[in-house]
Amino acid sequence: MSEISDFSVRGASGVGSMPGTDAREAVKTVTGTFEGAAAGQGLPYLPELPARGPGADMIGRTTGLLVELYARVEPSGWRIGDRPGRDTRRARSWLGEDLDALEEFTQGYEGPLKVQVVGPWTLAATLELRGGEVALSDPGACRDLAESLCEGLRAHLAEVRRRVPGAEVVLQLDEPSLTAVLRGQVKSASGYRRHGAVDRQIVEGTLRDVMGVQHRHGGQVVVHSCAPDVPFALLRRAGAAGVSFDAELLTERDDEVIGEAVEDGMKLFAGVVPGTDGPLSDPAGSVMGVRTLWRRLGLHPGLLEKSVVITPACGLAGASPHYARQALAHCVRAARSLADNPE
Repeated sequence: MSEISDFSVRGASGVGSMPGTDAREAVKTVTGTFEGAAAGQGLPYLPELPARGPGADMIGRTTGLLVELYARVEPSGWRIGDRPGRDTRRARSWLGEDLDALEEFTQGYEGPLKVQVVGPWTLAATLELRGGEVALSDPGACRDLAESLCEGLRAHLAEVRRRVPGAEVVLQLDEPSLTAVLRGQVKSASGYRRHGAVDRQIVEGTLRDVMGVQHRHGGQVVVHSCAPDVPFALLRRAGAAGVSFDAELLTERDDEVIGEAVEDGMKLFAGVVPGTDGPLSDPAGSVMGVRTLWRRLGLHPGLLEKSVVITPACGLAGASPHYARQALAHCVRAARSLADNPE
């Protein structure tokens, strides 16, 4: 695999999840939409299909990657266990099916290809320890979880590169709970209290370690969060080349840090297309907010095409299959509108 010295991805992409249970159909849709875009103007990805059940959801898929840590489904959610069980086997089996489909529909493909895993802090805020409290309650458990994730990522990324040898693999870390972790907003098992905020330097250092697994292969990392107040500056310092977010949740408070991130070379994966069924505006209307942001920041219009990738606001698991196909195609058209008329 060739090293990526510059994050040259442009155009459009998706977040990760898709509706339905048919891996081949989902991969065919995603690769067809973005490989069919203009050369260098789309980022295909390995879709997730949570409708298949526990183990196909983003937490379950990522727990299946962990090394020497296992998880099972309890009524309260995913809980770390002593040994691999049915839920671990199912997660690994479904991921294998997804990779088979990806390999089938990317024969001869050369270019960027995105894969998604849950980041260390959302895992820590979600996975329960044996006593029922989340791993975030125990700093040692957080470290063990991050180390296990690093080991699993090494094997997973190597497998993707083996199956799609022409791919420049882009890693997306899904961190929807990151802001809550930083602000001490993650609830305890009882729901009556909240876990304390984790020191920002510890959060940043852990993210840097996990991203380092990808960086050692010359690859780039995008961090996704569809929560408000995404910590752009922290993510950039940790090594993220791009941040994926719900554009509707941005406020003018974010302007300064976003402007600095763009000037520093960070890619913005702007979620501007609704993730659930509904009417779609014309492509130019979908990116009107991005143009407005650019004018407000005083950034050169010529930077738009290089700096912004258009995506749905979040995953498409809650959409109908028909709408999901429409939404991804709409992202491609909206990105083209932005490139053709940046002002």
